[in-house]
Amino acid sequence: MNNIVIPDDVKIIINKLNNVGFKAYMAGGCVRDSLMGRIPHDYDVTTNAKPNDMLEIFKDFKIIETGIKHGTVTVVINNINYEVTTFRIDGDYSDNRHPDSVKFVDDITLDLSRRDFTINAMAYNEEEGLIDPFNGSYDLQNRLIKCVGNPNERFEEDALRMLRAQRFSAQLNFEIDMDTWISISQNSLLIKNVSTERINAELCKILLSHDPWKIQSLYFSKLSKYFFPEFDAMWECEQNTPWHFTDVGNHTVTALENSKNDLVLRLAILFHDTGKPFAKTTTTEGIDHFYHHPIKSAEIAKDIMTRLHFDNQTIADVITLVSHHDATIDLNKRSIKRMLNKMGEELFFKLLDLQYADCSAQNLELSQEKIDLLPQVREMAKTILEEKEPFGIKDLAINGNDMIELGYKPSKELGDTLSTMLELVIDNPEINTKNQLQAIASKLLTDSTICGKL
Repeated sequence: MNNIVIPDDVKIIINKLNNVGFKAYMAGGCVRDSLMGRIPHDYDVTTNAKPNDMLEIFKDFKIIETGIKHGTVTVVINNINYEVTTFRIDGDYSDNRHPDSVKFVDDITLDLSRRDFTINAMAYNEEEGLIDPFNGSYDLQNRLIKCVGNPNERFEEDALRMLRAQRFSAQLNFEIDMDTWISISQNSLLIKNVSTERINAELCKILLSHDPWKIQSLYFSKLSKYFFPEFDAMWECEQNTPWHFTDVGNHTVTALENSKNDLVLRLAILFHDTGKPFAKTTTTEGIDHFYHHPIKSAEIAKDIMTRLHFDNQTIADVITLVSHHDATIDLNKRSIKRMLNKMGEELFFKLLDLQYADCSAQNLELSQEKIDLLPQVREMAKTILEEKEPFGIKDLAINGNDMIELGYKPSKELGDTLSTMLELVIDNPEINTKNQLQAIASKLLTDSTICGKL
């Protein structure tokens, strides 16, 4: 218990409640994180004071009536929000998500009994120490995600808890208790009652965890088939090819394990081979091929991300990466500049990260050469950028207005001419001066005029 430190602001809240005869504890995730030696992201307080009592007790503070109907007010101290909630038990959950009603109680154990997992069902104050009626500290020591009480009841109350179990497993590197796991599999259909936005949030948290490969549990627990059936198809798609030694699902989670912690990158890795089950062909010799699967994967990625309500910019970035994940980038400036121009600096380097993760999850006897090439491509790209070598139309020493002054009209011809000059400049950076490009543009205009007259 020596790991638990109550911040001064939280002490103010607890002491204010204690001083007028109420019990108060910090509870939930902040207790869990403190016991693990982690710094909590936020602190919640639970008390037997009723909402109207709290409004009176904290009248000298800024108060937000967050969910006063359900017993929660937010007390603002030093510009930080602290949720303070009355001990309660929940009524029926007719929508498998929210309680139809709540009943305020005086017993902290009853309040903790309604929580999702034992590691989140602990409370603490300095006077009484740790309140742990469901052995959450034991499960914490044994790195176990276990429901409070009957897991079927917990998931019927709130189906999101099935995803939360898997998210905590990934974030904390804990195992899921067997009874809890079986219950998730048996109740997986209930995930259809959870909003798309909440599913999106939990999915992203799993991907951004230290163990993103644990996203495989969505398939094995039967959850993904209700909101991400394309993921199931990946696990059921074998790859009988010299480049691979696993099915598409195992390849994907191995690639995730080898990736940097970046959401756009990990989403791109998650979706990069979603098209393979739909692009698969098999020769008479039994060898599988997946022709044009990057394009198909990009189409599927767009459908999935739109369905899961991702923002437009994230969708655009991910499908760009997915559609180019198999692109060949040769170790020469022309090849690298072309890709920099096509993708932009940020996505170009994420593409290299994606290709590294992808190749690292393949047959290394065949993919090692490309893996060894990628750092060299990265360094050459950095040199191009550091030395400000031109690779896009924006880098030309001449622009559209200059072209119009030379006699061009705003037209496709103007854009085509700029593209032609870019090709010349990519190979010959030394000609990227205004005078030289004006001369080239003038000649191209003269030549086109003569051709037109002919």
